[in-house]
Amino acid sequence: MHEPRRWPAALVLSVLVALAGPAAAADEPDYADVNAYILQAEMALQRDDYLMAVVEYRKAAELSDNPDVARQAAATGLVYGFDEEALRAAKRWVELDGDSREARLFLAQLSYRTGDTRAAKRHFARLVNEKDGPPGEQLVKLLPYLSEDGDPADAVAIMRTLAKAHGDSSLAHYAVATLALRSGDVDHAIERVQRAIELDPEHLKSKLLYSRALLARGDVDEAIDYTARIIGDDFDPDPDARMELAILYMMAGRADDALSQVNQILLEQSGRTDAVRLMAIINFHEGRLDAAWDDFNDILMSGQFRMDALFYLGRISDQRDEIDRAIRFYSGVRRGSNAIAAQRRAAVLLVEENDNLKAAVQLLDDFADDSPSNAVAATQTRAMVLALAREYDEALKYYDMAVRFRPDDESTILSRAELLVRMDRVDEALASYADAVRRWPKSALSLNAYGYTLADRTDRYREAEKLIRKAIKYDPDSPAIIDSLGWVLFKLGNFEEALAQLERAYAKLPDHEVAAHVVETLVALGRRDEALQRLEAAEEMTSDSELLEDVRQRLFTDAP
Repeated sequence: MHEPRRWPAALVLSVLVALAGPAAAADEPDYADVNAYILQAEMALQRDDYLMAVVEYRKAAELSDNPDVARQAAATGLVYGFDEEALRAAKRWVELDGDSREARLFLAQLSYRTGDTRAAKRHFARLVNEKDGPPGEQLVKLLPYLSEDGDPADAVAIMRTLAKAHGDSSLAHYAVATLALRSGDVDHAIERVQRAIELDPEHLKSKLLYSRALLARGDVDEAIDYTARIIGDDFDPDPDARMELAILYMMAGRADDALSQVNQILLEQSGRTDAVRLMAIINFHEGRLDAAWDDFNDILMSGQFRMDALFYLGRISDQRDEIDRAIRFYSGVRRGSNAIAAQRRAAVLLVEENDNLKAAVQLLDDFADDSPSNAVAATQTRAMVLALAREYDEALKYYDMAVRFRPDDESTILSRAELLVRMDRVDEALASYADAVRRWPKSALSLNAYGYTLADRTDRYREAEKLIRKAIKYDPDSPAIIDSLGWVLFKLGNFEEALAQLERAYAKLPDHEVAAHVVETLVALGRRDEALQRLEAAEEMTSDSELLEDVRQRLFTDAP
């Protein structure tokens, strides 16, 4: 689906004139109000207020009898990720143009994304039943719509209902298996894909899905053997099977075997860019950066997998400390699964390495304009970058906006609270953390953030310890939580036990903050010489750490 782009002002005015038409009669919609809502929506987009824009478009759709207005409202809501608003617009679209398959597909997908599985089943079933051709093929075509931004378990339930009447269709079982594997129900995925293979032993995708399911179950050797037999039993093996085997080898840590399969594919089909891409990724993860660099440049020149090539070339440049080149490559990643990570890293490098906040903000603005589906993530990243640059008030404004856009996003809420701590608005931060713990009582992230802040910024140490110990039950191997436990034990005066936990954390994460905690604890235990050595070692690793500088100023004022 194409992303709706912001309409230029002249186009907005022309659309308003076209929609207005002749003066409305008493029983007709008031097109002046429709036009006003559309104009408000466009003005909101110019202010980056995506939620208001979507709401205003939806209001226009509900008032207008033009299905194009409802289509624009539904598409805008969907692409910006405001599914409830998009659903209301899609319902209006279907009211106005019930014969539109596109409208009913929007309605089905949005019903799924908003958790209304009953309605989603009904709408998807109609779409399948009215289309000519084998039902199994229709179900497979629905997979992309049930694989985006919804509950994976709901997707399985919907597909199982749709496939129920087609028990003799291999593709129907394959479709259920695909979604079951995505949801983590490996056993059901294996059961379904085995049935798919029984019904159609020649269907390669079912066989490859079975090997992936075996891998997900932990049967790595069995998955590799099964895929290898597919290749060995075929006089002219499908290159896709070799690709799958290469991926399995890579995931099993057998890089040389993976490359052997890729090289065989390229001998048989030298123009397969997807094989070159896989070879490049393997080389990158194996640390063969020169080879990966050459491979990704070849991919870039081919015009295929361009976003992947730019992303990895950025990562290679980043690892080589070629900052400007890394920024240039990362900045070009505007689509695909790596877009957000690439733009975020480019913005951070612009601020941290080039001291250029203005360029970072402009980069994120351009990214949001060019890729509306990532616009809210760009807002979240802008808040983070502003905080990094110590523009705290401006950062808080964007965090407030991001929370309004995504009120159920735990990480954004926690990031906003962390900013409040940095602004010394500790009471507000603690209130936010407490609310997060109430909303996500089993979240190690929220429990640890709240507990650590209590330990670090208040004297409520017992309460902090209780929260942190609860967090560590949910994520026992997290070095951040182990560090928090060590720090609260330090605050409680249990220095020996604190040091043991802090050393555990530092072994997993040799971070300057953990190092500072270790140094303070060693000083408390009277081991000043050792503490100074640890401080100096940490300073060599992170020479610009303000936290380590603070420890030195407080505890080692006489040290050289």
